[in-house]
Amino acid sequence: MEEVDRARRRSRGTTLTREEYAELSKGSRLSIPPLLRIPAAAITAFGIGMTLGLAHGSKMAGLRFRAEHAHRLPTTTTGWYLYHKSKNYHVAFGGVREGLKLGAKLGVLSTALFCAENLFDVYRGTQDLLSTVMASLAVAGGFSLWNRFSAAETARTAKKSLIFGVVYGGFQDIISLARGRPVGYVTFIRKQIGKPMQDSKTTR
Repeated sequence: MEEVDRARRRSRGTTLTREEYAELSKGSRLSIPPLLRIPAAAITAFGIGMTLGLAHGSKMAGLRFRAEHAHRLPTTTTGWYLYHKSKNYHVAFGGVREGLKLGAKLGVLSTALFCAENLFDVYRGTQDLLSTVMASLAVAGGFSLWNRFSAAETARTAKKSLIFGVVYGGFQDIISLARGRPVGYVTFIRKQIGKPMQDSKTTR
């Protein structure tokens, strides 16, 4: 009944109390509720993509500018001033454009991954590595279809996403176990191990 009341309060836009937020965080991955974890992951991914794209894009823009103007280098001081001024403009523009492009791409992929992970958690009723792996493979499959990858490229993308899902999902499970939260497959294994022990005790 209390969970229903909290859901109704959230749907009406009413803020949660400190106790309710602490309880919600306790049962969430990394102790961060999905409504905060997903935007934070998207912003972080965008920032990483923006940084990498800015560095790569500015470097490529500088090399491209030098190649395009190698046959007509200036011969005067004013010419060199205008040359470097124009080069700096192209470097900055190319870096920002590539940074925004890569940042947006990583932000969208990160949002899709964490949303899919949360959907699998809700559907399965548990939070563990399997949901992360399935979400990674689902996003990788959609990314491959969108870019029309070949079979070999799709297989490589799926392999990388599988590795990422196992590593990141395992990392989250370790944190969950350290903080006393149940992990689906660990609970299942413990139950399976406990059954023979219980059966042996009853037979005695």
